[in-house]
Amino acid sequence: MADNRWIQFAKKLKPYYIKKGLRYLKHFGVKEFMVRLAERTEPEDVPYDPWFQSHRATEEDLKRQRSRRWKEMPKISIVVPAFHTPEVFLRQMIDSVIAQSYGNWELCIANGSPQDETMQRVLREYAGKDERVRYRDLEENLGIAGNTNAAFEMARGEFVGLLDHDDLLAPNALYEIVSVIEQDSAVDAVYTDEDKVRTDLSEHFQPHFKPDFNLDLLRSNNYICHFFVVRKALMEKVGGFRKEFDGAQDYDYIFRCTEQARQTAHVPEILYHWRVHEASTADNPASKMYAFEAGKRAIEEHLQRCGEQGEVTLRKDLGFYRVKYPVHGNPLVSVLIPNKDQSATLRKCLDSLKKTAYPNYEIIIIENNSTEEETFVYYRELEQDPAVRVVRWEQKGFNYSALNNFGAGFARGEYLLFLNNDIEAIKSGWMEELLANCQREQVGIVGAKLYYPDDTVQHAGTIVGLGGIAGHAFINLPRARSGYLHKASLQMDLSAVTAACMMMKRQVFEQLGGFEEQLAVAFNDVDLCLRTVQAGYLVVYNPEAELYHHESKSRGAEDSEEKVRRFQREIEFMRTRWIRILKDGDPNYNKNLTLSKWNYSLRV
Repeated sequence: MADNRWIQFAKKLKPYYIKKGLRYLKHFGVKEFMVRLAERTEPEDVPYDPWFQSHRATEEDLKRQRSRRWKEMPKISIVVPAFHTPEVFLRQMIDSVIAQSYGNWELCIANGSPQDETMQRVLREYAGKDERVRYRDLEENLGIAGNTNAAFEMARGEFVGLLDHDDLLAPNALYEIVSVIEQDSAVDAVYTDEDKVRTDLSEHFQPHFKPDFNLDLLRSNNYICHFFVVRKALMEKVGGFRKEFDGAQDYDYIFRCTEQARQTAHVPEILYHWRVHEASTADNPASKMYAFEAGKRAIEEHLQRCGEQGEVTLRKDLGFYRVKYPVHGNPLVSVLIPNKDQSATLRKCLDSLKKTAYPNYEIIIIENNSTEEETFVYYRELEQDPAVRVVRWEQKGFNYSALNNFGAGFARGEYLLFLNNDIEAIKSGWMEELLANCQREQVGIVGAKLYYPDDTVQHAGTIVGLGGIAGHAFINLPRARSGYLHKASLQMDLSAVTAACMMMKRQVFEQLGGFEEQLAVAFNDVDLCLRTVQAGYLVVYNPEAELYHHESKSRGAEDSEEKVRRFQREIEFMRTRWIRILKDGDPNYNKNLTLSKWNYSLRV
């Protein structure tokens, strides 16, 4: 019998969606198409539209917002490039601005189709009723970049926001943005979360809950997109839209603004509704392939301005990109592997490293109280290789932090690669992927994507607060899947990654004093990553470095009295040291997402 969800999905199909499905099939091929179809038809843990309806601002909220006394009330100029906008879309867009609970705004519409009599009538009507609604008829259609620049020229406010002519703002959008600006005078740019809405506004769907500013994610995808507001002085400094980036003009503009902004702030609320209809890029990405090529060029120029090298390629998921950074020189990498017995496991790990393409690395085995003779026989075999050393930790017991700190004292490399003995390399270029990122000036740590032996995800980044103190994202996700908005397969900055496979600049490791030895077993990698971020460096997750982690899915619990006490002490240590991020939430996650599951589902 067919799965009921497939039946329900089939019942919803309309000719347009069948055409859309055929386009995806042609683009992805049968195997990947089926993966994406499964993702589309999976039931949401928490259905979004009812969640949205219950979390949107109420009339009481809006009434309270309208009566707020502000220290300052900056004017927000909302710029709209319009061209043959259907009357119902135009009215709904303007009405969504007029409904704002924050009143000091102006709506600047550049009309690229002055011959459209319906648009003329609607624009005159609204401008006559509310002086904050202003429009300008252009002599000719200047394209998306030119029309937007004409709207920019109309702006008289201290801040300028971008609104598409067929989209909608939530009624509290400007209120929330001005609230952030009032809290920090250094904020030059602000963006919000967004969702999509059916053409007839019957349903909200596909919410995009975003992290705070995330450089590597922005280089992977224009995740900022809507609603984006910048200080007018910054907009004038960087210039407006550039015609040569038509199709990705906002991506290029966002790069230039965030490069120059003193602070780029994020409001984690759904405040922008992106209308989906047949001609919309939101629902038919392949309809504008030129836009994705323009996005590639926007990333390339951004890298050049930042003085960085990188090869940018399009992913099969249109609108998503990969930046491959080069390795500079041939620096020595010191691979640190703590080990107690388990010679067969260690052998499998080291044998897999032999396929590593990067040639200049040394291996330091940190021997931790082994008792099996076969282990020492294997050590003697290993020591025949001048690139391998076995150093002996004489203290009793297991302390992961102390072991690695001890081993790092023998390292000769500029880069330290912490590796569990149950890791198995998959691709030959994995070490180069880590090293290329770790060499970037602003990066302190780089982590990998790890799989269980059954090809499901074991680690695709670590989220602070998940499961209590911290947990891995996308656990048990099939390898072929990419997760929420492809985040399991995109390079991005995170608050932490696992030290089961983690590369770190030696200089940064020494600057921070290495691992915290009070954290003998749990959370020592999370703590080190958080201190790295605190010191001003990026922690990067690179999914192109793929390895197996032969950690058991059903390994034993912390069930002895001694283990339970130790684990509770380490939890309390983390809560005390990192209470602020645990209370405020992981800036690389989103407060609207669950902390009890690993799949980026909604928080109830």
